[in-house]
Amino acid sequence: MQLGGQQASGNVEDRRGMGVGGGLGLGGVVVAVIAYFLGFDPGTAINVGQQVSNRSESSMPAQKGAPGDETGQFVSKVLGSTETVWTGIFKQSNAQYRPPTLVLYDGQVKSACGMGQSAMGPFYCPNDEKLYLDTSFFRDLQARHKAPGDFAQAYVIAHEVAHHVQKVTGVFDRMDARRGPGKGVDSVAVRMELQADCYAGVWGHHAGVMNQLDANDAAEALAAATAIGDDRLQKQTQGRVVPESFTHGTSEQRVRWFKRGLDSGKPRDCDTFATTSL
Repeated sequence: MQLGGQQASGNVEDRRGMGVGGGLGLGGVVVAVIAYFLGFDPGTAINVGQQVSNRSESSMPAQKGAPGDETGQFVSKVLGSTETVWTGIFKQSNAQYRPPTLVLYDGQVKSACGMGQSAMGPFYCPNDEKLYLDTSFFRDLQARHKAPGDFAQAYVIAHEVAHHVQKVTGVFDRMDARRGPGKGVDSVAVRMELQADCYAGVWGHHAGVMNQLDANDAAEALAAATAIGDDRLQKQTQGRVVPESFTHGTSEQRVRWFKRGLDSGKPRDCDTFATTSL
């Protein structure tokens, strides 16, 4: 990616190196949006988070603003790019985009949705409108999932930002009203995640227009989307595929919806709730 000219976002909260206390409960809504990237069942990760014993918590406040280290700068600039893109898209509809805060942490973290752990992967909490990222996931993305590259990492951030776009545009409210099964090939959760993939592609389209993408960047993101499909993760972790437990969609679906947004650049082409065939 070419982010040299991109202004870093100040909407970053750096909690790396800070201890946290355990024992917080988790709101039910976060279950539908916790990232499934590492092949863990969200319910299992939640149980682990609830059982964490108390640890000392630093009295030092988290650093706010763009961190100065290389990884922090990269994350902040990607976030800044998403802010530029979504602000412009919202403006086309005479609306104002309210950007989220990105929280960097290591190990485990408190959120308004409860306790998060790095094993969950990156996640978005709609209760506090923050996305949470342990950057060790970037190493897992490359080493475990064979999806290297800076744009693959940017895609992960853009996907979580997309959940925030769903929150501020009312998709979360409509999801609650619709209810339906929590897992499965045609579940609300899968439709939510595929729409977030498509929205991440919308951002990628406009990042390309802003000359922020290199020739191989799209291939990196497509490789990442392939690597974290439910079918591929289940095959890796349990040796078989169980469609009834899907939460994010297959590799083919994730690639297809991301590419749809990437080609179009229009959020209206990402309505996964209107289609009968995902």
